[in-house]
Amino acid sequence: MLAILSVTFPFFALVLCGYLAARRTLLPLAAIPGLNAFVLYFALPCLLFRFGAGTPIGRLLDGGVAGVYLLGALLMVGLTVAVTLSHRINWNDAAFGALVAAFPNNGFMGVPLLLALLGPASSGPVIVTIAIDMVITSSLCIALSRVGSGHGRDALRNALQGMLRNPLPWAIALGALASAAGLALPGPLMRTVGLLADAASPVALFTMGAVLARSQMGSAAVTHWRDYVPVAFKKLLLHPLLMLGLGLGARALGVPLERQALAVIVLVACLPSASNVAILAERFGADTGRIARIILVSTALSFLSFSGAVALAQHWLK
Repeated sequence: MLAILSVTFPFFALVLCGYLAARRTLLPLAAIPGLNAFVLYFALPCLLFRFGAGTPIGRLLDGGVAGVYLLGALLMVGLTVAVTLSHRINWNDAAFGALVAAFPNNGFMGVPLLLALLGPASSGPVIVTIAIDMVITSSLCIALSRVGSGHGRDALRNALQGMLRNPLPWAIALGALASAAGLALPGPLMRTVGLLADAASPVALFTMGAVLARSQMGSAAVTHWRDYVPVAFKKLLLHPLLMLGLGLGARALGVPLERQALAVIVLVACLPSASNVAILAERFGADTGRIARIILVSTALSFLSFSGAVALAQHWLK
């Protein structure tokens, strides 16, 4: 367990550094969008392209991984909306609560952390989960958030436009294309991509902490703990247990799902909620303070819960 904590601690420490830097105003809040832009448009696409190009195309097109993960995400969305929708939480807030419960931080945190813990073999399943969450889960929840507002069609169109403008799915697709065709970038260009990819993990984690601090500082509304703590626990406990149950059931039915791939998607589900959901919630007029608190609680608690899940996964894979 100490060996696992020695790997996970630096990742969570970088999140804490970014959080404290923003809270103590060492990092101006106006600088956070610039850090986000660097990660989103330069560093993380290069990281995903590099892993996609270096991963066999069969692992990137793993139907077993995609099917199990997608079904788990849809169940999490449906269950969370059904449980949280009430006279206090409308469709908009329930939908974004569902998104924050079903969308793990597989981009900023999952890629570097799982690669450090499980090696390059984990890159394929992680990339599959990122593609599903960005293309399907987020679009579904944005559409659900517009139920009753009369703008469902416009929300779906905006979600699809946002997906097309997001560079991460395109980086994954280009990496998969390079892997399938056996293509390689020229040496100088590949080294440039490598430099940007190497910067992705530390800058993304630091930025994630700063985004959490900004979201918390920008919310003046008082949110009762019952509106956000249970959702955080659903994210950290129910989501991975659901993925594990679905994966074991799929294997029992003969679905070609490797043990290591199943372990990876379960660990992805153990990750805290994605920090960019707070930005989406703000854009669509949801309760940003509630979403920020869910992300903050899940991130703080996941230091121990995720490390424990890694220990169990490594024991199961022996």
